[in-house]
Amino acid sequence: MPGGPERREREFFGEKDFYLEQFRGRSVLLAVAPELSAARFDLRPLAAVLAELVRNETRVVLWWPAASLAAERRLVAALRRVRVRVRRRGTRHMAPSFLRVDGAALSGADAAAPRAAIWAALRRGRLCVLVVRGGGFPRPAAALAAELRVPKLVLLDARGPLLGGAPGRLSFVDENLLETLLRQGEAEWSGLGDRRPLLVAVREALQSGVESVNVCAPEAIAEELFTYAGSGTLFTPSDYCHVGPLGLDDFAQAERLLQRGQREGVLKQRSPEETAGLLAVGFGATFHPRHLAGVAALLTAPYVEERTGEIVGLYTITRFKGEGIGERLVARLLVEAERVGLAYVFACAVDDRAKEFFKRLGFERVRAADVPPAKWEGYEARRRRRVSVFRRRLMAAAAAVLG
Repeated sequence: MPGGPERREREFFGEKDFYLEQFRGRSVLLAVAPELSAARFDLRPLAAVLAELVRNETRVVLWWPAASLAAERRLVAALRRVRVRVRRRGTRHMAPSFLRVDGAALSGADAAAPRAAIWAALRRGRLCVLVVRGGGFPRPAAALAAELRVPKLVLLDARGPLLGGAPGRLSFVDENLLETLLRQGEAEWSGLGDRRPLLVAVREALQSGVESVNVCAPEAIAEELFTYAGSGTLFTPSDYCHVGPLGLDDFAQAERLLQRGQREGVLKQRSPEETAGLLAVGFGATFHPRHLAGVAALLTAPYVEERTGEIVGLYTITRFKGEGIGERLVARLLVEAERVGLAYVFACAVDDRAKEFFKRLGFERVRAADVPPAKWEGYEARRRRRVSVFRRRLMAAAAAVLG
């Protein structure tokens, strides 16, 4: 990431705000593996994330295996060291509710009473710590997530994310890949045989309606939940992505993505007014109902006479770059261009990966003079010397020529 520590910190907090919007007013279950609660692992990263979520008005259930009273006292001490802001009352120490439960009673026919107790605890303070006796792990935690109908389950495991060869970490796994790994012998062949129980639990959670599951090491939980790159493995259902026009409630998220692309130098610098104009004609790739993973826009207003459009503001979150999000967005923009009868579309790129991306999608490299002159009015001279132009003619235009 470019820039010094201060810039990286600003960008991290911008990313964190992006993700906190997804959690606000919703519920999250964080489950700690028994071997972790029995060990003296550093609780500060976990406590800090819990405080962030509580401040964010997120309801949090923490699954804490009942390893020992000493481990529980360490957890209480770690939670008391962080403070949360309370409306009209300033800041105070976080005061979670503790419930002691039998793991076997958290799902199935006996789950109604614990569910009611969990809600009563969350109503009081938005953080409920379940001190769980027995029941195993992680399958009972996944079953509880399904019983509570929470949208997100986070499994904290000492082994961290799934590892799958170069580049090492499996950052993203959809349900199709998950099913492949769970075929007989596949997990073992991939070096993931020891994670099969975890994979089974994740599949059951997704099939029961949990929108996404994260698996990560406890020390990296903030990076996993609050950054674009993540640190663990994110599991989602196979029908994970929808591409469509941006709605008003998407604009704030989309604007943050565009600003990040501008900071990285892959997107042209634009004024707030110009950015608002792009958002108004923008499209987004959304995971689940609320998670914006990529944006792009089809700009046509300056090029009406030439019946052309420009693909602008194309940017996707790091974690999903290998999942075809950019291709999905461009494909949707091409459909829109065909619908309104454009002759061709074009795009400009300064990044080598972006240039290869457009060539792979059937765009041909052309001269700057081969696109409307309006494109270059007021264009920064230094950037223009670096930019490459790509053009793609549309089938509707070809059909009209052929009669």
